[in-house]
Amino acid sequence: MVPVGDYIFLIIGIAVAALALVVGLVTTRTRSRGPEVSRRPSDPDVLAEPRVGEDAETPRDTPTRTIEDAELPEPAPGSPRGSAPTLERPESAASRLVRLRERLSRSQGPLGRGLLALLSRDVVDEDTWEEIEDTLITADVGVTATQELVARLRTRMKVEGKTSADAEDILREELVTLVDPSMDRSLAVDRRDGVPAVVLVVGVNGTGKTTTVGKLARVLVAEDKDVILGAADTFRAAATEQLSTWGERVGVPTVRGPEGGDPASVAFEAVRAGIEQEVDVVIVDTAGRLQNKAGLMDELGKVKRVVEKQAAVTEVLLVLDATTGQNGMTQARVFGEVVDVTGIVLTKLDGSAKGGIVVAVQRELGVPVKLVGLGEGADDLAPFDPETFVEALLGRGN
Repeated sequence: MVPVGDYIFLIIGIAVAALALVVGLVTTRTRSRGPEVSRRPSDPDVLAEPRVGEDAETPRDTPTRTIEDAELPEPAPGSPRGSAPTLERPESAASRLVRLRERLSRSQGPLGRGLLALLSRDVVDEDTWEEIEDTLITADVGVTATQELVARLRTRMKVEGKTSADAEDILREELVTLVDPSMDRSLAVDRRDGVPAVVLVVGVNGTGKTTTVGKLARVLVAEDKDVILGAADTFRAAATEQLSTWGERVGVPTVRGPEGGDPASVAFEAVRAGIEQEVDVVIVDTAGRLQNKAGLMDELGKVKRVVEKQAAVTEVLLVLDATTGQNGMTQARVFGEVVDVTGIVLTKLDGSAKGGIVVAVQRELGVPVKLVGLGEGADDLAPFDPETFVEALLGRGN
């Protein structure tokens, strides 16, 4: 006969084993489900909010950058590091245009002056016209545009050109025509029908995309617009901090998400915040990974679709590094196939860039250059003006 005490110990052992088994199953199922996406129970449209899905779980093609690797804007003069930044008053568009002309005349002036010197020769023969073509092609104008410009110059010089002054006037007029002043270069950044304008900023890493978003915020603040930034470049550890710092300097809030999170979710939340706070403009910094990764470009299309569930995207600005030449043309072509680009931002135009890139990229996409980056300063982003640009090419900026 088995003692009663042994029965008790046997029953306790079985119970403990069963409990351990249940706990193990619950833990395993919880891990297999992955982390829960946080949601706000008060949101009636929570089901419309984008989640991390198969089309968002794409491999990175660039290593994660740390904050130390990113170029962060310097604190305002007089503000000790670590303290709350003093709100700055950004520079006006008119002031920016003055500096645009001065800087472009220094960097691009040799192109215009070289063309003018060739056209002003006593005898403009076939060899001279070949030199003019070579000069324009070397300046990244593009072969077709170069041939059209040379044909018009030859016709007008034959009919009208008699002196150096005539040659300069003809060259200026034909260059302005080439840059195309008829294109609408205004930014669609006005609040309409109770919702803010939404600007998506796209482009590959290294073009100055995130910095451009911060500088664009300054341009709009100078026009007395209320702005919200969306840090949807979640695949770079530094991008969110960089963007937040730009915003803090002019009192613009930044909507951010977890590193590696779904960029579309961040864009969605930024637009929702813009609607709730009744701002004028929401600017979304998108992930800027390599343009030849089809899955990553699909992700960019997803961001646009998700944003449009709440508000229309009024601008898609493509940021291109003006110094990259034909590589920039490839980027423009690929991005243009994924999203409807409405305007181009050319950065580093005051450096080693060749001014013809303005003509080439406009012809590639059929959309205007709307903004140009002039340097490293906080207010070195200016509206693009064809006449000002051509005047600078001819060395008339000073």
